[in-house]
Amino acid sequence: MQTKTPPRRTTRLTRRGRIALVVTGAVLAGTAVAVPLLGRGEEAGTTRTRTLVIPEGARASQVYDAVDKALALPAGTTRKSVGKATLKLPNEAQGNPEGYLYPATYPIDEKATPQSLLQFMVDAANKKYNGAPVAAGAQHNAMNVYQTVTVASIVQAEAATKADMGKVARVVLNRLQRGMPLQMDSTIDYALNRRSARVSPDETRIESPYNSYQRMGLPPTPIDNPGEDAMRAAINPEPGDWLYFVTVKPGDTRFTTDYAEHQRNVAEFDALQQGKARPSSPAPAQRSSPGVPAQQPPRLPQSPLQSPQ
Repeated sequence: MQTKTPPRRTTRLTRRGRIALVVTGAVLAGTAVAVPLLGRGEEAGTTRTRTLVIPEGARASQVYDAVDKALALPAGTTRKSVGKATLKLPNEAQGNPEGYLYPATYPIDEKATPQSLLQFMVDAANKKYNGAPVAAGAQHNAMNVYQTVTVASIVQAEAATKADMGKVARVVLNRLQRGMPLQMDSTIDYALNRRSARVSPDETRIESPYNSYQRMGLPPTPIDNPGEDAMRAAINPEPGDWLYFVTVKPGDTRFTTDYAEHQRNVAEFDALQQGKARPSSPAPAQRSSPGVPAQQPPRLPQSPLQSPQ
């Protein structure tokens, strides 16, 4: 379902830093959980295994590129292999592994293939997501597991810090439950296959099932591959009735239920950004917390968990 949304200011700051996908045999960069998997035919301690790090928040497209690089394959090889891999994905995913390429450190050896690495990642995700805590948390929030992973992916993209994740998750759920469009810039960026500092008013009107300004409910798939902290926030969000938030400056994210208060926070954010944008002090590559409109958003009688068709 589509619905027009009023013009709004761009009020977003950085996500959780740059995403780095690193292949190396020694020191690794990125935030990930180690997965104790050995390459086929390899015994522990006999060789120095190269490893592939999938950081929290990496998108499937980035994972594919990293696997191609790790295995010295032509660009696009791993993406093309997705349909051939036997991936145990939820029916709702329709073969798209976004959200289920679990962030972790994966050993690779000379026998590794794109299919085997993707299978490792999806199996690791299923092991985490199919456990009782996630299933119970999803049910408590009137969601299924796939929807919960989708919420976690938005939290991963939108939260400025780990400490903000529980509140961001609550904003997402509050908006869904009130029949409000999510209006998250991160979903626009996903539709445009980028990570930007700003989303323009024109871009909030693009035709895409991932346009959470124009369409109600959750996007049709996750928008990245969330880590444990984001999943924990999605299944156990912090209690509160917040509907708006903006990161005015690093370490100062403000959540509110009052639109007028939010607008004052946005104005403070804008003033700080204008000061940083002067030639003597260029603005850093940062973006605000979630996209919210310049006017009060419409409240529509829509099922809160209906994904766009």
